Amino acid sequence: MRVLGWLLKAAVFLLIFALAINNQAPVRVHGLFGAQWEAPLVLVLLLVLFAGVLLGMAVMAPLWWRARRTARQSSAATAPASPATAPALEEPPHGV
Repeated sequence: MRVLGWLLKAAVFLLIFALAINNQAPVRVHGLFGAQWEAPLVLVLLLVLFAGVLLGMAVMAPLWWRARRTARQSSAATAPASPATAPALEEPPHGV
């Protein structure tokens, strides 16, 4: 099963590598106010992907923090009593 996983990972890597090799043509990115930037297509695609991942993480971060805070508060509210505040156990009967 491990070999199949490694073969699948190798196939995906080779497909992405072939895509990168085939997309090295220079492209011109037009920005605001007449700014232009020329770079290989694969670099532009990687930068846009990276920017999208960062933007997605930035949007999700407050939701993750809120969920962690509520989970921490709910676990603190349902935490078991500490030994100092737990009721004393009854002694077992002497006949046992």
